[in-house]
Amino acid sequence: MSLCAAQTEKPAPPANPPAHPAAPAPTPTAKVTLDTSETLFSFSAALNACGFGQDSEPADALRAQIHSEIQKTVAASEKLTGFTNSMCEFYRDHQTGDTGRDYAQYVSLALFVDGPPNFKTTLKEAELPPDAVYVIGFLPLVAEFYSQAGLHALWMKHRYQYNGLIERYTGAVTKMVFDTDIYLKLAFSGYLGRQFVVYLEPLGAVGQSNARNYGDNYYVVLTPVGGNLPTEQIRHTYLHYVLDPLALKRFSTIQKLTPLLDVVKTAPMDESFKEDMALLLTECLIRAIEIRTRKAPEAEQKAAVMASMQEGYILTQYFSEALVAFEKDPAGLNNTYADMLYAIDPGTEAKRAGNIQFAAQASPELVVGVRQRKAAGEPTLRLAEQKLSTGDISGAQKLAQQALDEKKEDTGYALFILARASSMSRDMEGARSYFERTLEVSKEQKLIAWSHIYLGRIYDLQEDRDSAVEQYKAALSAGDPSAEVKNAAEKGLRQAYEPPSQPKQPQ
Repeated sequence: MSLCAAQTEKPAPPANPPAHPAAPAPTPTAKVTLDTSETLFSFSAALNACGFGQDSEPADALRAQIHSEIQKTVAASEKLTGFTNSMCEFYRDHQTGDTGRDYAQYVSLALFVDGPPNFKTTLKEAELPPDAVYVIGFLPLVAEFYSQAGLHALWMKHRYQYNGLIERYTGAVTKMVFDTDIYLKLAFSGYLGRQFVVYLEPLGAVGQSNARNYGDNYYVVLTPVGGNLPTEQIRHTYLHYVLDPLALKRFSTIQKLTPLLDVVKTAPMDESFKEDMALLLTECLIRAIEIRTRKAPEAEQKAAVMASMQEGYILTQYFSEALVAFEKDPAGLNNTYADMLYAIDPGTEAKRAGNIQFAAQASPELVVGVRQRKAAGEPTLRLAEQKLSTGDISGAQKLAQQALDEKKEDTGYALFILARASSMSRDMEGARSYFERTLEVSKEQKLIAWSHIYLGRIYDLQEDRDSAVEQYKAALSAGDPSAEVKNAAEKGLRQAYEPPSQPKQPQ
């Protein structure tokens, strides 16, 4: 079910739902996927057996039911009871005194585990987030508990209810994405090689959002209770997903603002914002967007801006004022972002910040950024994409080939970049070979769709219209919902492709 589809009231479940219902595909928009995870369920169930979340309010029927079943299973086996006691010793030894942080460290670990029944990490220990490393000894324990407690059977028993959560909250997430894109005047489409996944886990930390940014991918783990989903927290992460790449493309401009970091050294916000100007700038813009879109009275908006400034986000007022003009401009943020940055005067903003008395403490940042970086900087394929966008074809090819050789990033995406680079350098045979290899290995709908479109254009240039039409039809059947894919494929079906007058990659 597409998140772009109209949402209707979820029908009542059948009186006797199947014990092992078929699992539907995750529910996507072009940018966001709603999903559930057996890995997160297994981690949460094991923690639940150790007392985690048992006193959470308000009570949730599904949560209470699964908790009861876990307790009965443990109590029925002396062997399992003994093992659970040992597992819970580990849990107690690694408690932080903060229930939210207790769960958060297991979320960080679960996102880098290949799942049951083995629960092996997908990265080397040195590459894992620090909080995940702290509880890495939990992996053999959860694997054993999964086996002894029959967690797979319990997961399958409740899949119908878990899948129902996806259906239930589709409308709310759809509206959030739509409203945000409308305000920012962005295209309703996703980004190649990037993910934004919202996981729903009823056994998790009630009332808390665990948001993570790992490289190009963004995740939010939420525990919906009482029919409410904290869409504001999802939107905050979504704004990072949209805006973080814009900052990365303006590295030199942002570097000129780094003197402002000296102004916030004593601010109460997280230390990461005091060390990275791009992080600070993006967070200030996000907070300004959130304040402007609440539609609160002007006095309340000014108070919210000042509160953000007092926490150390000293560009909130600048962006709040800039957004007033942006809202009247028909151009989207992608087109006005560079001008917004260019207009920032470090001296003026430093002087404005100097008149602020910082607060004693700041609200915690929702998105924990564990940005995986190579020794040379950003992930290889992101750098390759940036070089391709600036016309550095040989640089993009070198980096994409490096990623392909190292086998540490998405193989399909690496091949797709090599294909486009070949196309831009007019090597049509090389481009066709790479696009065909992309289709062989990639599971990303957008990569598949665009590979078919590019192949269709190559066949058109070679005057093989029948083969071109087949490729355009395949693009429409690839499952990507974006308007760009639909328009490009349908245009290819209507008429043969003609290259633009300038020697650049067709889009």
